[in-house]
Amino acid sequence: MKFRTLVYLLMLCFCMGLTAQESVDLQTITRIKQEGFKNSEVMETLSYLTDVYGPRLTGSSNLRNAQNWAVEKLTEWGLANAKTESWGVFGYGWEVERFSAEMTAPQYMNLIAYPQAWTPGTNGVITGNPVLIDPDDESVEEDYKGKLAGAIVLLGTPQEMDDHSEADEERYSDEKLAELAMAETPGARPSNLERIQRWRKLRAKTEKLNKMFLDEGAKVVVRSSQLDHGTLRVMSGGSYKTAASRSMPSIIIAKEQYNRIARLLEKEIPVELSINIQTRFLEEDSLEYNVVAEIPGTDRKLKDEIVMLGGHIDSWHSGTGATDNGAGSAAMMEAVRILKAIDAKPRRTIRIALWTGEEQGLLGSRGYVKKHFGNKETMELLPDHEKLSAYYNIDNGGGKIRGVYLQENDAARPFFEAMLAPFHDLGATTVTIQNTSGTDHLAFNEVGLPGFQFIQDPMSYRSRTWHTNMDVWDHVSESDMMQISVIVASIVLHTANRDEKIPRKPLPTIK
Repeated sequence: MKFRTLVYLLMLCFCMGLTAQESVDLQTITRIKQEGFKNSEVMETLSYLTDVYGPRLTGSSNLRNAQNWAVEKLTEWGLANAKTESWGVFGYGWEVERFSAEMTAPQYMNLIAYPQAWTPGTNGVITGNPVLIDPDDESVEEDYKGKLAGAIVLLGTPQEMDDHSEADEERYSDEKLAELAMAETPGARPSNLERIQRWRKLRAKTEKLNKMFLDEGAKVVVRSSQLDHGTLRVMSGGSYKTAASRSMPSIIIAKEQYNRIARLLEKEIPVELSINIQTRFLEEDSLEYNVVAEIPGTDRKLKDEIVMLGGHIDSWHSGTGATDNGAGSAAMMEAVRILKAIDAKPRRTIRIALWTGEEQGLLGSRGYVKKHFGNKETMELLPDHEKLSAYYNIDNGGGKIRGVYLQENDAARPFFEAMLAPFHDLGATTVTIQNTSGTDHLAFNEVGLPGFQFIQDPMSYRSRTWHTNMDVWDHVSESDMMQISVIVASIVLHTANRDEKIPRKPLPTIK
């Protein structure tokens, strides 16, 4: 008996013993694996989303172009009803047209820097001596009153460097996965109250300083990156909302360079900076859109029921949005491409969605859920609420799938254990009762629908690429992306072909 045949039979016995109540179609899984590993298009899809159409800030021209390309590609692959669908009013789009930042004295240094989103330009080159301001100094308004006209403000004291005693790139160990699998309780949900209070306090301070700098006639605000090694974590410095007050031109520069400038100023050595920011606010269309497409169901009784998969296609703007979340979008697109390539005939309709506005608060997915399934504020449910079996999400970088977070839905455990069994050899072994937060599956959970996010290897997501200028195609593993796409394709198809919908938790109570 050949070794591969023996392995296949052992896997078959394992799956049958583990999942007596669940049907696992190993023949179809084999076809999915062959298509996904031998004919993969996932990295080419990711290259278009990043190299060609990245970055994809919500409301930007690049995002529109990426969405239009995705609709065309999904249609080319044979999906039905591919389109962009509005989820509601967003506000202004925003783009960088040209930018440069340099230190010109006491020596020349080109600055590793990028403008913060939704901040205005400088209306030309601003050259001047920076002023170092500690934002935590309670007397800052009094100390600098009448002294900031035309100033370049360095906002913040020098930043400490990380010790880097641990590797930037990480895969989950067997011990960590065992810890997740053996969790007996979902764990306390991350406390939003404390986080919201910190955010409100920081926002109030930022708005107060912003008004001060505007009133005093300062020209540019310069902040340090949170990360080392020239990596910039750049997000918003202004507001996309049309009624918001004006913000200052604002950039993030490399921590190492910021610290050098701060040290020179502390030594009273004159420093000269030259900064030119050209940005543009887009006001043509205040609505925002998701991409949706379908593989229609074929079962007479079940075809109106739905299985959804997705991830957010929007990104931040200093990189090209590869790990966050071009990878998730590309993997989900690849999953449905695989299903069309093997001519899958799902009993239920499979619907892919590529969300926007995720980085501003899950806006696209929440808008879609409110429009199609129910209102989380009132728990008024729409007819399609009963039709959705489950939603599957990818948005934790490009690291391979190691398992599934149940989101406290223990009734779904037997299904996922069965679904992962054929992929243990690819490292997907773990089912945990625990919750994970921060992305679009929550929009479904909020109205009592089964929404799941996968456990993924962290890789360098938090340490290097998340919301940074290094979030680019080169930091995504092809083998991991193929593994993600294959596993998602299998789980989605099995969900669509299951006799019953995925079990649900009780409906949330109105808070």
